[in-house]
Amino acid sequence: MDNVYSFLSVLTEIYYFMIIGYLILSWFPNARGSFVGGLLSKLVEPYLAPFRKIIPSIGFIDLSPIVALIALKFVVMGIFAVLDFIVGLF
Repeated sequence: MDNVYSFLSVLTEIYYFMIIGYLILSWFPNARGSFVGGLLSKLVEPYLAPFRKIIPSIGFIDLSPIVALIALKFVVMGIFAVLDFIVGLF
């Protein structure tokens, strides 16, 4: 079961850093148009889109990625809690 936890943890951290990288690319002009920017856009934007619909921007500052990162951490903690519960049953 430790392998499952470590696998999910690594996948979560990779996705977490992908979101941060995507946000950093927004600081540079035309960076999202590059190959890496396009790839990150295809992988990260479907997750960020619902948060952008709910949370409005404050001027030029988009707070939705911060909420999305916090939500990702909470979802992973919930998945780990459910897995602990399931393992505890057996």
